[in-house]
Amino acid sequence: MRDFAYHRAGSLDEARRLAALPAAALLAGGTTLIDLAKCGVAEPETVVDITRLPGLDTITVSEAGASIGALARMSRVAEHPGIKAQFPAVSEALLKGASAQLRNMATIGGNLLQRTRCAYFRDPAAFPACNKREPGSGCSAIGGVTRNHAILGTSEACIATYPGDLAAALVAFDAVVHIGERQVPIDDFFLLPGTTPDREHPLAPGEVITAVSLPASEAARRSTYLKVRDRQSYEFAAASAAVGIAFEADGRTIRDIRVALGGVATKPWRARAVEDALKGRPLEAEAVRQASRLAVEGAVAHGDNAYKIDLAPRVVARAILSLSETVGKNSGETA
Repeated sequence: MRDFAYHRAGSLDEARRLAALPAAALLAGGTTLIDLAKCGVAEPETVVDITRLPGLDTITVSEAGASIGALARMSRVAEHPGIKAQFPAVSEALLKGASAQLRNMATIGGNLLQRTRCAYFRDPAAFPACNKREPGSGCSAIGGVTRNHAILGTSEACIATYPGDLAAALVAFDAVVHIGERQVPIDDFFLLPGTTPDREHPLAPGEVITAVSLPASEAARRSTYLKVRDRQSYEFAAASAAVGIAFEADGRTIRDIRVALGGVATKPWRARAVEDALKGRPLEAEAVRQASRLAVEGAVAHGDNAYKIDLAPRVVARAILSLSETVGKNSGETA
C-alpha cells in the first residue's frame, strides 16, 4: 500500500472537488477500498473521507416509495421497518451479504460500487493481464479457473461476475441512483463490459452518489431474495434471484412480476424474458419452471461455470414458487 493524501470533506461540494483530483478515492465504510488497497489493485493518491457529510445517511419510506441515503449503513437499511414491509427482497438481500460486522460498516453507495471478486482481477502480481485493471492487457480468467465467473453479459474482454446482492433487488424494482441532481435508472448505472470492462458505471470524475430511491409497488411488497452459495454464510452467490409478484383479483393470475439475477452475470441481470412469459398467466409450477429457463437466454459458459446455466433457472423458479406458497397459505389454498 503506497502513501496517500487524506482529506475529510466538510461538505458535498468539497467532496466533489476532491474526488475530481487524479487518482482520488472516496472513503465511506472502507470495506471495499481497504481490501483493494491491500491486494494492490487500488493505489489512490488522495483518499477523500465522506463519512461526516450531513444528510446522506437518511432513510425515508412512504406510500410512494423509499429514499435511502448513500451513507446509510447496510445493517440499518436491512432492519428498517419500512424497508422490511415495502421492500422485503431488499432487506433480505442486505442480510444475506457479507458478515454482520461488515454490514455495520458498509454503506449503500459503497455497496453498489464494489468491485468484482474475480481472483485474477485481485492478484495483479500473479496475473498482470486483466482488462479491468489494465485495459488492453487481456483477460486471465478466460481459459482459467472459472467456477465463479459470469455466463451472462460477458465479452471477449471480460467474464468477471458482479458480486453484490443488494443491486439485484434494486434492479428488480426499478431503483434510481441519485448522483447529485442527476438521476440514473439502476439498470443503466451498471455497464456491460463490452470492449471497456474498466468502465463499470457512468460516474464522471467528481461525481458522488447521494441516494438511491425505489418506487412503491405491489410486486415489491410481495417479494423475496433467494441466494444459493457454497456455504451458508459469508459467501458470494453462485446464483441468486430477487423476485416480486402482484396478482389479479383472483389471487392466481400474475398481473406483474419482477425477476433479477445475481451471481451469474457481469452486472445485476434483469430477466425480462421470464417476466414477459408469465405476465397474464395463472401461477402454475410447470409454467414457472419453463419460463425460468428463459433467464439464461444467450448464456455462454466458460468451462467450470457451465453449471450455472442449469442452476440459475432453478433458483428463479424456486424463488417464484416460494412466493406462490406464501399466497396459498394466506388464502387457505395450495399453490
